[in-house]
Amino acid sequence: MTESNFVDYVKIYCRSGKGGAGSMHFRREKYIPRGGPDGGDGGRGGHVYLRANRNLWTLLHLKYERHIIATPGEGGSAKRSSGKDGEDRYIEVPCGTVVHDAETGEYICDVRDDGQTVLLLKGGKGGRGNVHFKTSTNQAPRYAQPGEPLQERVVILQLKLLADVGLVGFPNAGKSTLLSVVSAAKPKIANYPFTTLEPNLGIVPYRDSQSFVMADIPGIIEGASEGKGLGLRFLRHIERNSLLLFMVPADTADVCREYDILNRELLRYNPDLAGKRRVLAVTKTDLTDDEALKKLKTTLPKDIPSVFISSVSGQGITELKDLLWRELNRETFHDAEQIVHRDIDIQPLLSNEQPLTINGELFPEDE
Repeated sequence: MTESNFVDYVKIYCRSGKGGAGSMHFRREKYIPRGGPDGGDGGRGGHVYLRANRNLWTLLHLKYERHIIATPGEGGSAKRSSGKDGEDRYIEVPCGTVVHDAETGEYICDVRDDGQTVLLLKGGKGGRGNVHFKTSTNQAPRYAQPGEPLQERVVILQLKLLADVGLVGFPNAGKSTLLSVVSAAKPKIANYPFTTLEPNLGIVPYRDSQSFVMADIPGIIEGASEGKGLGLRFLRHIERNSLLLFMVPADTADVCREYDILNRELLRYNPDLAGKRRVLAVTKTDLTDDEALKKLKTTLPKDIPSVFISSVSGQGITELKDLLWRELNRETFHDAEQIVHRDIDIQPLLSNEQPLTINGELFPEDE
């Protein structure tokens, strides 16, 4: 089995350059046997920068370059000549990369915009030559400053995909099929769970030459927030999506129950996701008759927009794109309390010890 080219987590060692030493030199020429000090300054060490690049979408290139080392500054020389500065190193990363210290876990930075540059490690400052220490009482100083030491750090780079719409659903909910229909992306599609093992991005064309980005996230299962399945590995990609598209097949025994399980896992992973706008798409409607769909429509949650679609027959795809576009351009809710998800009490979602309640009733656990 070939190794995946999608890499969203790397640990690298970074080291800036040491500053060059100042020169302790005295002027010596044919007719000036006792010239004064003329030692030049040392050059500064190279910096290490982090720079966002919109042309990258994975950290694969850093998987094989785990040591980023800037060059040291050169030492000063005679005739007050300063040493050459060390060469700076730029770490090119995709937009949406978060950086933490590998040893302490400290948050360092987050680059989101193309071209955004962050100084990760500062190079050592060059030492001053002995010409700077000449005084009326010490006209021949025999010392110079050494360069400042280098800095080193092991950092963890984590990629969180930046997309307009994120697809959320259980395995085999039809997420990859939908992405292949509405965009030019060609994700792997098969009739077994966890066909998608890595996120896929697609650009969805819309009217008047407009478009938005859709992300296919690997399927979520109950317990994903605790690490089951592929949960913790890819749940972080949902955090950066502007809109969440929940996808539940029409032939599911209880559509509302599946939606609530998905919602619960997201909130347990990150309570801030309660403020995300969302849309519910009931998929695979071609497998169900019209009478069953009419009955199902009356049981859907009333607090979020919903649509019935079939990626195979094309039913509802245009309506879905229209709905997504309207929601993406709607004014963002900044107050998460304004968004009510079927009267779900968020506190039980964050604790495995308390039961989930929906509309005041206990949510039954899976048998």
